[in-house]
This record gives sequence, structure tokens and C-alpha cells, in this order.
Amino acid sequence: MKLFDLHGKVAIVTGGNGGLGLGMAAGLADAGADIVIAARNEAKTAAAAAQLRTQYGVRVLELAVDVCDDTAVQAMVARTLDTFGHVNILINNAGTNIRKPPEELQAAEWHTILDTNLTSAFLCSQAVYAAMVQAGGGKIINNGSMFSLFGGSYVLAYSASKGGIVQLTKSLAVAWAKDHIQVNAILPGWLHTELTQQSIQQIPGLYERILARTPQGRWGEPEDLAGTAVFLASRASDFVTGVALAVDGGYSVMAP
Repeated sequence: MKLFDLHGKVAIVTGGNGGLGLGMAAGLADAGADIVIAARNEAKTAAAAAQLRTQYGVRVLELAVDVCDDTAVQAMVARTLDTFGHVNILINNAGTNIRKPPEELQAAEWHTILDTNLTSAFLCSQAVYAAMVQAGGGKIINNGSMFSLFGGSYVLAYSASKGGIVQLTKSLAVAWAKDHIQVNAILPGWLHTELTQQSIQQIPGLYERILARTPQGRWGEPEDLAGTAVFLASRASDFVTGVALAVDGGYSVMAP
């Protein structure tokens, strides 16, 4: 029994053209899955797709998708089914942030963050449901954050969205267990991405403080999520659902 083998599986990865999304997509491709990259930046998507094809020899479908738009999300799934005939894995990774204190955050900015980070995960999960039922089951992986656990002065909407991801994960896991669909969340710690690089530049001493609180003594890299994504996307996790798994080098269990 090859528990971690994903050959013959098809995975949709939203925001899969860079950062954490590409790190997880690369892990799935390395395990044999064909990949659908759903993201807005077409040039960035093309580069990521070329990398996956060349390095892993898998098929990659490139789609420009606004994951906050229900019609666009439905079209994304339809294109995936037209191309591959089935979909087995969904990684809800698309996300954004706007750093402001709560008293300065505009309502439009709040909605942008909640829609991109949380509503999109609901829309995409709902859109793949019927196809996963037809395939006999599936795996949904939602990308959370350390801010699913902790609050922050400048990340009100982001924290709310990522806390919501955990509750969305639990509720979908309960609702769809009967359909053999496992729904889990990954809570990445402090990993090097474009978003965290902005935070490092904006917050003096952040890099050093995170390093001091991380037992493994380093910041993470996007590829640190690859193995976790493969586990949650494969048969190895068939009896794991509704879990929020921190991948953080021990940050969340280290007393400050």
C-alpha cells in the first residue's frame, strides 16, 4: 500500500503560483499529482507551471481566477473537469493582508481580506463538492496561520479570517465525513514569503523575536509545507479530519 502516492490524482491549488501555495503544489506534484494553479497573476502562474512540469513531469492547468467570485470559481472547477475528468484535492491557499490598526481599517479593506482569505475557501470547497462525491471522496486543505491562534494589533481582519478558517474546516469536516471527504487545515508558522517579508521590513526586530521564540531556531521556508500537504492529501490521512495542524517549528508551543 503506497500511502503517500498521488499518481492519478488532480489537485486545485488557489494562489498556487508562489510562496506557500507553490511550496504545497510542488509537494503534491513530487508525489505524482497533476496540478491546477488558480491565481490572478498569469505571468507568475506560467512560470510556476513551467517549473512543476519540468521538475516533476506532471500535467499543469493554468487558470486565471478571482476566487472571491462564485461564477469564476464554478468555471474553475468546470475547466478542471473538462481537462482532467475529476478533482480529488483542493488546497485553499489564496490570501491577502492589509496591515493597519483596527481604528484605521476601512470597511472595504475588511471585506477584501475576509472575502479573499475566508469566503473564497467556502466558495471553492462548495464548488468541488459534487465532483468529489462523484469521485468517491476527496481531500480539502485550508491554509490558516499562526493568527488562527493568536491576535495582533495590526492584523484584525486577517486574524478574524484565519480564525474563521479553522471553524470552516471543522464544520465542513463534520458535514462531509459521510461523503468520504476529509477537510483539514494547515497553520503555517513564520515562513519566508512576500507577505512576511513586508512584515519584517515594517516591524523593527520582528525577525529576531520570531527566531528567539522558535525552538527549531530558524524561520521556515515554503517547502516546509510540502510534506504536510502530501500527508493531508493522501490515503495516509484517511482517518484524519477537522484538524488544524501547526507547521511552525514549535513556535505555538513555546512559552514567550
